[in-house]
Amino acid sequence: MDLRIFTEPQQGASYDTLLTVAKATEDLGFDAFFRSDHYLSMGSSDGLPGPTDAWITLAGLARETKRIRLGTLMTAGTFRFPGVLAIQVAQVDRMSGGRVELGLGAGWFADEHRAYGIPFPAERFGRLEEQLAIVTGLWATEAGKTFSYEGRHYQLTDSPALPKPAQAKVPVLIGGHGARRTPRLAAQYADEFNIPFASIEDSERQFGRVRAATQATGRAADELVYSNALVVCVGKDDAEVARRAAAIGRDVDELKTNGLAGSPAEVVDKIGHYAAIGSSRIYLQVLDLGDLDHLELISSQVQSQLG
Repeated sequence: MDLRIFTEPQQGASYDTLLTVAKATEDLGFDAFFRSDHYLSMGSSDGLPGPTDAWITLAGLARETKRIRLGTLMTAGTFRFPGVLAIQVAQVDRMSGGRVELGLGAGWFADEHRAYGIPFPAERFGRLEEQLAIVTGLWATEAGKTFSYEGRHYQLTDSPALPKPAQAKVPVLIGGHGARRTPRLAAQYADEFNIPFASIEDSERQFGRVRAATQATGRAADELVYSNALVVCVGKDDAEVARRAAAIGRDVDELKTNGLAGSPAEVVDKIGHYAAIGSSRIYLQVLDLGDLDHLELISSQVQSQLG
């Protein structure tokens, strides 16, 4: 089971804070550092000192880390034109020496679009499908040839399809709870399918849909990595769990129901149930980015017990 650290910087984090967490992620042996792609805080957070851009952040981290994978859950398709996104991701992949992964979603948070003057089209899923076709098509185009695309939302004519990423294939992540279109897109374009904040039962059901859709395209279902994103709150004892839950404004019982919370033994046990239904990677949503002792505890007492 791979454990990856997943951050939500829109809730309040500077680049320096994210760099500190990313370096701890690397030093403590976690597989990757991922971040959300949002420009507006949610809930009661004031979001100070303000948002950081996902791909600018990852570009910086690409030069200041050496081993960990870097990526997004999920880049909002509404924020960038697909041709520009292909350039950005390829450049950061080269800056990192081939450690980047692209999670791409349709975009959903209308308020942040209004707050920063970003168009929020009513029909986003069709745009996402075209974006996936364009980004992967640009990267796959042989050097010296051109890429053209004629879609409803985007048109490209004789693109040189440059630059190329360092990796022969940048892993593409697609995720969500949708029962029909999401599995179909994952089957066509994804290297990994991620379901965020879902129970074991809902995860198993959605993994089954994606497996079936993947097989229907002629791909083997096991070509995809199946993963979960879950909030994490671990403590050496009940008091430490309660303190960490209070620090993120959550209830302990609710966290145990909906995430990975409790003692290291409890969290290891619950991860085992996710592994049993086919999940091989978990993105640990860490909400208190100043609590590096939390990461150390997870590394030494949870990650060390996972095969």
